[in-house]
Amino acid sequence: MRVAVVGATGMVGEVMRKVLEERQFPISEFIPVASERSVGKSLSFNGKDYTIVSLQDAVNAKPEIALFSAGGSTSLEWAPKFAEVGTTVIDNSSAWRMDQDKKLVVPEINANQLTKNDKIIANPNCSTIQMVMCLAPLHKKYKIKRIVVSTYQSISGTGVKAVQQLENELNGVTGEMAYHYPIFKNAIPHCDVFEDNGYTKEELKLVNETQKILNDNTIAVTATAVRIPTAGGHSESVNIAFENDFDLAEVKTLLGQTEGVVVQDNLDTNTYPMPLYANGKDEVFVGRIRRDLSQANSINMWIVSDNLRKGAATNTVQIAEYLVKNKLV
Repeated sequence: MRVAVVGATGMVGEVMRKVLEERQFPISEFIPVASERSVGKSLSFNGKDYTIVSLQDAVNAKPEIALFSAGGSTSLEWAPKFAEVGTTVIDNSSAWRMDQDKKLVVPEINANQLTKNDKIIANPNCSTIQMVMCLAPLHKKYKIKRIVVSTYQSISGTGVKAVQQLENELNGVTGEMAYHYPIFKNAIPHCDVFEDNGYTKEELKLVNETQKILNDNTIAVTATAVRIPTAGGHSESVNIAFENDFDLAEVKTLLGQTEGVVVQDNLDTNTYPMPLYANGKDEVFVGRIRRDLSQANSINMWIVSDNLRKGAATNTVQIAEYLVKNKLV
């Protein structure tokens, strides 16, 4: 199995390599790809050093799978070129997510939609993935009418520049700014760029991608995305209104039985999800599960996950694992 990682030196690319190693993904030839300034340099994978190659060289190598995390413009230009030579691309950018001809996949929910003909597969937004992991079993049981979500997102979702900004601020160093404002001791209600309707792109991803993954455009979603000075994961306060009433104990049981979801919800011991505990883990953690006392058939919950792992790299690798297991590559 020849596998290319495009954007191998970036934050998500580094975690992709780590996850591939941890999960012992079957690789006969590893092909690291990065920008022109990195071509010719070496990086380590599974205890061996590999030379970083260009995108064209990677296409010429005709890998079976290419994991992309190099930005939307790179994906739009190069994913079709890989697909043309028979490579299956799993793309971590937003480039293909809302393309009606491309599958948007969270393996535990909808990998069964995939076929051999899907040569470009989209990986959802990190915030969307952790939310729909908890929504999917509940939607199937009670049918979701409306979701109100507020996110508290890690600086690592912005990238290396943001991590460096926080480090600089912690150490009193003046440096390059990833945000318009300081992030230390702050919360910035601005993730991605603003659209004409007043929402950011990040907020609209939560709307559109949720409907696509759950295959239900009737679900109403409204979102507010906030950047906070944490580095280990995204947190979400989610309010869900169902068409049908529910039993709270049954909700917790359903979530606890969902693959990839861990319920952390014991108020007696102050047990609830936090980025501090989610950091470096692949699961989605959910807690503070309680009935909304202000609205019929409604529930509140708090969802946390490592945005670089299940929110990006791990989900991508899990898609690749599904393809291999089901002989779709």
